[in-house]
Amino acid sequence: MTQKLRVATLGNGYFSQFHHRAWRRIPQVTLVATCDRDAALARQTAGQFEIGQAYDQLDAMLDNTTIDLLDVIAPPAVHLQAIKAAAARGINVICQKPFCGDLATAEQAVEIARAAGIKLIVHENFRFQPWYHAISMLLASGELGAVFSATFRLRPGDGGGPDAYLARQPYFRDMKRFLVHETGIHIVDVFRFLFGEVRTVSAKLRRLNPVIAGEDAGLVVLEMDNGVLATLDANRLSDHPAENRRLTMGEMLIEAEHGSIALNGDGEISIRRLGTNQPRPLPYTWRDEDFGGDCVFRLQRAVVDSLLSDLPPVNLAAAYLNNLRIEDAVYESDQQGRTIAVFAA
Repeated sequence: MTQKLRVATLGNGYFSQFHHRAWRRIPQVTLVATCDRDAALARQTAGQFEIGQAYDQLDAMLDNTTIDLLDVIAPPAVHLQAIKAAAARGINVICQKPFCGDLATAEQAVEIARAAGIKLIVHENFRFQPWYHAISMLLASGELGAVFSATFRLRPGDGGGPDAYLARQPYFRDMKRFLVHETGIHIVDVFRFLFGEVRTVSAKLRRLNPVIAGEDAGLVVLEMDNGVLATLDANRLSDHPAENRRLTMGEMLIEAEHGSIALNGDGEISIRRLGTNQPRPLPYTWRDEDFGGDCVFRLQRAVVDSLLSDLPPVNLAAAYLNNLRIEDAVYESDQQGRTIAVFAA
């Protein structure tokens, strides 16, 4: 592969702006083409981000452009088709989540990529948010000893009223699986990033806003292999104190042997030692740009570095399948009213 990665994108909806801006900031990337079924939108995006060509048909873009990496930013219904098309031409793929919509389809996509010898990466960016990197480094230092429990209170405050989600991502309203499938999966991935694999799942989900099809609140408890109890306490109607409530989407508390770590809605991390009352701030450097502390750029930068150096990306889809197994266990636990064991591959 050359030292200039030729990237094409599929899908020009709301979130694609963050992808395109991030690609533009990476010197080793050339945005050669973009595709959307809305031809006018594709042309508009190409003009806005100085992308070489605009298409409204994926096959035409793949056949007429030399591409090293296809960034799939389109909805899950088209993921498998796009991955098949790219794999048939030997093109690596990075794909947004919810990945392929369900576990069976995602497993099929992983097998297609394996057989074609391409890299298939999931664009799961929350673990690239800078506060989680800082927390992971603190946990690895051993300063606070063994972790007992962690709780994330998801409180974006954007799900109330008859117009919920219409302004930004209206398709949220029709998702039969919503809170965990679309949003909570990010936190499941963060818990795996910080604490390892999941052993069992217990969940109670509910719908508070009747204008949507799926659940928008719930409590999910993950028992990790190392004994940590990680809890997702989620409610999209309630909010949390923050200058920008979409920055962290909520607050986290990690309790450990020698103290606790708190993350607030402004991305500030504090440590309180056991037996003391005053927490101390954990200083760290991060960039408040675009979405989630510039996590889209941080992920895409890592992907480019791995592809150009032939190192394995951290978000390979084969490893991401465990998130989807956990998701299925969450919904099964809610439906059956019992704890579900998770068997990681």
